[in-house]
Parts: sequence; C-alpha cells; structure tokens
Amino acid sequence: MLIFTEIKSLQQEIKSLKNGTTIGFVPTMGALHEGHLSLVEKSKKENDIVIVSIFVNPTQFDNADDLINYPKTIEKDLSLLESFNCDIAFTPTPEEIYADEIQSQSFDFDGLEFQMEGKFRAGHFNGVGTIVERLFKVVKPHKAYFGEKDFQQIQIIRKMVEKKKLPVQIISCPIHREKDGLAMSSRNIRLTKEQRAAAPFIYETLKEAKIKFGTNNASEVLNWVENEFKNHPLFTLEYFEIADEDTLLPVETKSPSKKYRAFIAVFAGKVRLIDNISL
Repeated sequence: MLIFTEIKSLQQEIKSLKNGTTIGFVPTMGALHEGHLSLVEKSKKENDIVIVSIFVNPTQFDNADDLINYPKTIEKDLSLLESFNCDIAFTPTPEEIYADEIQSQSFDFDGLEFQMEGKFRAGHFNGVGTIVERLFKVVKPHKAYFGEKDFQQIQIIRKMVEKKKLPVQIISCPIHREKDGLAMSSRNIRLTKEQRAAAPFIYETLKEAKIKFGTNNASEVLNWVENEFKNHPLFTLEYFEIADEDTLLPVETKSPSKKYRAFIAVFAGKVRLIDNISL
C-alpha cells in the first residue's frame, strides 16, 4: 500500500495509472471500524484501484471540543487498510488541504442542508461539501463510497455532485452494525461501559418506530419516541424525524409513492450518536 501526505505526489501517482484504470474512493475521518472496511471491500470488488483518505476535517465540526476529542488512530488505521488490500492511503494535513485559510465555502443544497443535522450543527454541511468537493477534485474517482448511517450527508453529496457536474458516481452502502444493533461509529469508543451496554436501545426504538409507522401517523410515532427517551437515565434525545428520503422534508401525510426514513440523534453524556432506518 502506498501512503501519500501531499496532493502533488498523490496526483502524480494517479496520473501514472494506465488509461482505463477505474478508481474507487472511500473518504474517511479515520478511527476506522468494520463499517469503513466494508466500504473498502465493496470498492475493491468494483474498481481496479482503491484510494482511502484519512482526514479529520476541521470545517465540519460546529463544536470545538468535538474536534479535539475525535479519536485519532492513524497507525492502526493504516495497518487495517493494508490488511484489506487498500492500494493507496491519503493522509493530508489541514494545511495541505486548505492552504492558507482553513475555512468552508458556502453551498446551496436546495434546502437539504436545513433539515435534521442542519438544524443542530451550524455550518456542518458547508464543511462537508468543501472537503468532499476538494477530495473529489484531487483524487478524480470514478466511484465514491459512503455509509448510510450518514444518510443526510449522502443526499447532500449527491446534490453537490449534480449541481457541480462532477464526474463521480456516489455509492451508498448499508449501515454496518454491532451484533447488538448499535450503528458502528468512531464515536462509540468514547462511550462509558454503562452507556455502551445501553446503546442498543437507540436501534430498538427505531425498529419499533418502523412497526408503528405502518399503522400510525407520523406525529403519533414522534410522540411515542420522545416519550421513550424522556425517562431514559442515560440518553437525551436531540431529535427524531420522519422524512421523505429524497427531499428530507418531514412527512405530513403518508403517500404510497414516496420512500420515508426515520432519523435520530441522541446524546450519551457528551457523545453524540446518530442512526436512521428505512420505513
């Protein structure tokens, strides 16, 4: 596996590839787990070359403490990537990516950015759009792979690719879960033993909400979820939303022609966990 820290040297390597070589790209912020590695595996099956970036992007954190506390395990990450036959790892510094000014661009995602995560994380999706567009222009992949735990982020990236006319296909991959149902996340290692033991409650609640959505209206399901969390000793519900998968707008009246998804964000102490489920 080749490791690059500089854009110029990475692009020289990419330029040296044979014509027709397909590139699969997996952007990550490191602290890799089986969910990330499943994206690498899928990319490996579908492309000639797999490139994985490891970059903790400062512009998508609305909370400075969250950026400081985000787990950084670069040596372990590189070892894992090598064991999964990744071809190239790209590990730039913020200065390499942003040059003189670590700042986001402003994007118009046709309103997708104002729903759910956008309501609670100011500027987050501008940061996401900035880094993903930058990485796409550096790597020039044919396909890029993202996990559906960040479903809203995938829709945002798809919208950016469409509006910027970037020649890359966005591949969404199912949420990778622990055996007890907790969505795999780099943040999970920050949970206390007690919080980790209780965390499957989040997915169990989503599954029950899915069942209820079959017979109840959205507001009834929302009220039920809010009540489930009101009395939980370890978790605080930030939001629960049932939304149209395409527009991300909250459902008002159910339509058989639309696809819906339930989204949730929960605090376990200072650790913020998100999840979602197709309805």
